[in-house]
Amino acid sequence: MTVPQRVSEHAAADPHRPALVVAGGPTVGYGRLHRMIEGVADALVALGVRRTDTIGIAQRDGIELAATFLGTSAVAAAAPLNPSYRRPEMEFEIDDLGLAAMIVGTGPAELPAAIAAAEARGVPLIRVAGTVGADVEIAVDGEPVRAGSDPHRCAHDDVALVLHTSGTTARPKIVPLRHANVTASAEAIGATLQLEPTDRCCNVMPLFHIHGLVAGLCSSLVAGASVICTTGFSAPRSAGWLREHRASWYTAVPTMHQALLERAATHPGELAGVNLRFIRSSSSSLAPSVMAELESTFGCPVIEAYGMTEAAHQMASNPLPPGVRKPGSVGPAAGPKVAIMDDDGNLVPAGAVGEVVIAGPNVMTGYHDNPEANAAAFIDGWFRTGDQGLLDDDGYLFLTGRLKEIIDRGGENVSPREVDEVLLDHPGVAQAVTFAVADRRLGEQVAAAVVAAPDAPTLTERQVREFASERLAPYKVPRRVVFVDAIPKGPSGKLQRIGLADTLGLAELDAHEAPGEHVEPTTAAELLVAELWCEALGLDSVSVADHFLDLGGDSLAATRLLTRVRDEIDVEVSMLDFFDAPTIAEQAVLIETMLLAQDDAG
Repeated sequence: MTVPQRVSEHAAADPHRPALVVAGGPTVGYGRLHRMIEGVADALVALGVRRTDTIGIAQRDGIELAATFLGTSAVAAAAPLNPSYRRPEMEFEIDDLGLAAMIVGTGPAELPAAIAAAEARGVPLIRVAGTVGADVEIAVDGEPVRAGSDPHRCAHDDVALVLHTSGTTARPKIVPLRHANVTASAEAIGATLQLEPTDRCCNVMPLFHIHGLVAGLCSSLVAGASVICTTGFSAPRSAGWLREHRASWYTAVPTMHQALLERAATHPGELAGVNLRFIRSSSSSLAPSVMAELESTFGCPVIEAYGMTEAAHQMASNPLPPGVRKPGSVGPAAGPKVAIMDDDGNLVPAGAVGEVVIAGPNVMTGYHDNPEANAAAFIDGWFRTGDQGLLDDDGYLFLTGRLKEIIDRGGENVSPREVDEVLLDHPGVAQAVTFAVADRRLGEQVAAAVVAAPDAPTLTERQVREFASERLAPYKVPRRVVFVDAIPKGPSGKLQRIGLADTLGLAELDAHEAPGEHVEPTTAAELLVAELWCEALGLDSVSVADHFLDLGGDSLAATRLLTRVRDEIDVEVSMLDFFDAPTIAEQAVLIETMLLAQDDAG
């Protein structure tokens, strides 16, 4: 059974039952959603798309992306892409995934990097236009993929979803998830959360991420419940969405929960009328103190879960009350079987620490075209997660560390080897190694140790980061670059990324403190920046201490904002400067400093 088929069943049973809700807009019933999915699927088939094709989707979050993903997965393998990717990253996705076509949005939702990459690679472009009025309309038009068509719909053994996952090598691994995997995981999440048709999820997770796709979208649709399709996380707007659309739950990463708590502390009235049955947290470890504060603030239980792309998301989860929730634990198995394995491949008893391994219907059958990775990842039918942990006597999983080098930056996984390769392309860099450093807001942040080439003794941190920012999405760019005479190595002489921050004496990065109270902008620069922020993010007001990313900002919104700054006051602020000064107060100081420098130069 596929998720589109489940939607069809619910549509036949009750076509008017709410399925998707436009944040701040109309509600789409299951009957209407079924027609939207079929419309996208039929249009793709007419353009020559086949079940064996992989189709890239480069769209902004929202109801159009949800319908496009579901319609595409009905007739081919859907590959949603991160809209913040630069053109080189988009071109890599096209080449590595072997995309047969690229679906893009229209108008303000267009992603120039995706369009340019598809045109450069000669990949057909298919445009999906969404119109939101009293109802939602989806129109599809584009270049033919091939002559002829295959009218057959995908079945449960066909690939529904293809995602890249960061690995220990520079080249990300391709995870093909079949409809059977996705549906099994969605059903497991629904069973864990006891989802009913009356439930409504406010999905603030991006729909290019397994968390948002399966936990937020698919689990609700499989259960016959409804989903509020947002345009991305925003602490001020999320409270309004929760209240206005009567959400019964939301799922997010810890950084989002923390941003909501900070917002609630300064704007307590915004939560009036919010009535959640529970809150779900996954994709990164949730501190017990944050869990307790969430439960106190929202008056509902917080369910922490454990997931990864290769398992179509959920692997373990704490249960709802009256089941026992253990702070610090990600709960018992909730989908696949979960066990602990020692270095010799033996399963160990409760209380013993080892590698977390899983097996079950939601687990992928293997990475695409990567026998070496598959040989390392699978042992005796178990998939090795790369995480370290233990199971207690009750079967609850406690994660104690990790064996993999992936950097978990607020729920976004960053492959250090991928960043290494970009840095090593800089002519002034002789050696580079990327590693994780602690960050109070994000959990982990990206850092790099660099050995400058002999002919580049004046190479600066700023130059290295600017070089990386032109080739990598903003979340992959090292927040800190440390110059060293030689890259530190372990006792065996091998490079050890894990623990390198301690070796180099790097403490927690200087994360921005949570705001204590709402502070209105006062200076001319603060008033200007605040006005532009409100315009770019669709807000009524902001505090000078608000953090751009916490308010739902991303690289696309930042680009629009910086264009306005340049047009308004003739100051050219770089993207790197912008994200290094992510509050209104800091950006106002930056702009004032640049204006003074211009006056002095004049």
